[in-house]
Amino acid sequence: MPEISNPVIVEFPLRGEWRATSTPAERVPSHGTDFFAQRYAFDFVRMDPTGTWFYPGEFRTLLRHLSVGLPANRFFCWDEPVHSVAGGRVLVAEDGWSDRARVQLFWELVRTGVAPPRIRNGGDYRPLAGNYVIVEGPEGVAIYGHLRAGSVRVAAGERVDAGAILGTVGNSGNSTMPHLHFHLMDGPDPMTARGLPCAFRCYERWKNDQWETVEGGVPGPMERLRAPC
Repeated sequence: MPEISNPVIVEFPLRGEWRATSTPAERVPSHGTDFFAQRYAFDFVRMDPTGTWFYPGEFRTLLRHLSVGLPANRFFCWDEPVHSVAGGRVLVAEDGWSDRARVQLFWELVRTGVAPPRIRNGGDYRPLAGNYVIVEGPEGVAIYGHLRAGSVRVAAGERVDAGAILGTVGNSGNSTMPHLHFHLMDGPDPMTARGLPCAFRCYERWKNDQWETVEGGVPGPMERLRAPC
């Protein structure tokens, strides 16, 4: 397990059960790159309790996911509320970028590997991050990406408390399936900032057939967890 030194402690950005498909507890940089300040980034998805399915399904559903695709709204995490991990000021709140309404896993993996998105002039990061919110607080600057189109509830300049709903989970931008991308950084512009390590104040993880409380922890890869504790 990579060492996460002196992490900033923040609240968990979601409610209920989740798993991290990307986490710095598995590797650093967590996404294989420092680009976009995502050295310590997380990708969170919702699955069934067995960790088998991202959607109500069976083998035929999986085949559709791999081939012709599934509607994004079939995924468990679709449209789940995203909460601010700390109080602060909203620096950026970008909406209006369409979700990928249908998820064809094979072609999504090809697309992201062969044709990565280009950042638009003027700092429009939606081709990469989809609809996103950036909040600056004393703990650092937090970014929440791939939000559902039309779901962003805050505006630039607004002050929010920890736990405030910023938007909902979607599939916008450079996303292979509905999920929340979250990371903390040391500046307002992810193109020039550095990623900051963070841990979550309190959540529960499923271990030895029971829930146990974790304080100041970093979720492991695909670890079944729920929040708040």
